Amino acid sequence: MATIIETKDLTKIYGGKVKAVDKLNIKIEEGEIYGLLGPNGAGKTTTINMLTTRIAPTSGTANVGGFDITRRSLDVRKLIGVVPQDFTADEDLTGRENMMMVSQFYDVPKAKAIETCGVLLKMVELDDAADRLVRTYSGGMRKRLELIIGLIHEPRILFLDEPTLGLDVQTRTQMWNYVKEIQKRLNVTIILTSHYLEEIDELANMVSIIDRGKVLITGTPTELKESLKGDIISLTLVDQKSAELMKTVPDVLEVTDSGPNTVKIKVTNSDESLPKIINFISQHELSTVRLTVTKPTLDEVFLEYTGRSIREEEGGADARKFAMNMRRVRR
Repeated sequence: MATIIETKDLTKIYGGKVKAVDKLNIKIEEGEIYGLLGPNGAGKTTTINMLTTRIAPTSGTANVGGFDITRRSLDVRKLIGVVPQDFTADEDLTGRENMMMVSQFYDVPKAKAIETCGVLLKMVELDDAADRLVRTYSGGMRKRLELIIGLIHEPRILFLDEPTLGLDVQTRTQMWNYVKEIQKRLNVTIILTSHYLEEIDELANMVSIIDRGKVLITGTPTELKESLKGDIISLTLVDQKSAELMKTVPDVLEVTDSGPNTVKIKVTNSDESLPKIINFISQHELSTVRLTVTKPTLDEVFLEYTGRSIREEEGGADARKFAMNMRRVRR
């Protein structure tokens, strides 16, 4: 496959102080879904904004579809579609009218726009609601409309910035199916930013974990999980003294602190090691509060490379932002 996006030491500093993106180096192949995984504030949206020419980099370069993002920004914009986090569709127009209006911005011939509009609306199952005002759409329907608005001019590259932000699990899963169908049928390269681990795992062919503006590791979801080389046994004990004693368990890969009175034990194979660990607990007469066994996940990968988990409180923040967004568009 040919490389369609490549960055070299791409950097963005705000106010001369805040380094939002720090010497970012990624390479994206044509036709793949490339995921940028990280918590809020990791630099994902700033990266998207530079690649889509909305903001200029402080230093470094990027090539998108054969064009430099600073010297050939207009050419870049003709090649790309962008689906931002926030709703952009006019709620006083119908879904179809929104799509046709955007098609004019890209000088798409009317006949072609009508044809493409019909295909896209059917693809995301909005054809029956196409001539309803957007104000009557549910949150999930709005997200689907935003998705296909970004495709009305048939771009080679589609940027999806947190495409399922604030949606419930069922609606989010439906959106994943639409994204996969779009990539398959249109052969469009998709750059997906998210801090939903399961979303990246489900959709992305390649993943870069990004935190504090830096890429920490890149690979397929399977490669990233296999890089941990082991299963994780988490143990919460009654006191810190017992937790410290667990650090002396023999024949394990690693034992680290993972919270109050809690240790994380990395083993090659949990099926073989768990009976030995339980025997160790019994021999030393330790009392456990909780014991869990997990196979490597992207959350474990993120924890391994950043020293912290993607913040749990973000789910609540997402829901609040989504609700505020919905109230804004209904005014």
